Amino acid sequence: MPEDPASPSFSAQRILIAGITGSGKTTLARRLAERLGLPHIELDALFHGPGWTPRASFLSDVRAFAATERWVTEWQYSAKGTDPILASRADLAVWLDYPYAIARARLLRRTVSRSLLRTEMWNGNREKPLWAMLRGGPEENILRWQTETRGKWRERMPAVRAEYPELPVLRMAHPRETERWLQALPRIH
Repeated sequence: MPEDPASPSFSAQRILIAGITGSGKTTLARRLAERLGLPHIELDALFHGPGWTPRASFLSDVRAFAATERWVTEWQYSAKGTDPILASRADLAVWLDYPYAIARARLLRRTVSRSLLRTEMWNGNREKPLWAMLRGGPEENILRWQTETRGKWRERMPAVRAEYPELPVLRMAHPRETERWLQALPRIH
């Protein structure tokens, strides 16, 4: 019988964090990386070039780090072709299946903060001013994007489990559950 991925003794060296926009994928990936001594590779940093243009080397970069033995990253850019690269190599997927209100509040805080502080994110890019984010379609408006994709993982997860049956999926229904699991993991430096 395979070991329970919720057990603190479960050992994973390549971890994907799934969830809707704003659920906390990158934050959890960073925290797991620190706690388990794993490299964190942020997919947004690999995807977005200067001026928010997609980087031509994105999939090559994903293949290169996925081929290594140890990493944690966000499970995103599926439409760009990352699923067969990442899911086939991962030891564990942690699915942040939180209530929409939690993800919405987190995204609002993050977006407003980044916009007001003009925080540099990836390759010189900064969040758009608030007024610019409130117009346009989902590609330009992160809040609209979240609304339109909020059921994505609940719809996709049965197919993901069927396609990658060897990949354990640990579903977290609330941040408190995630925090308890994280705190129970051994700290490896």
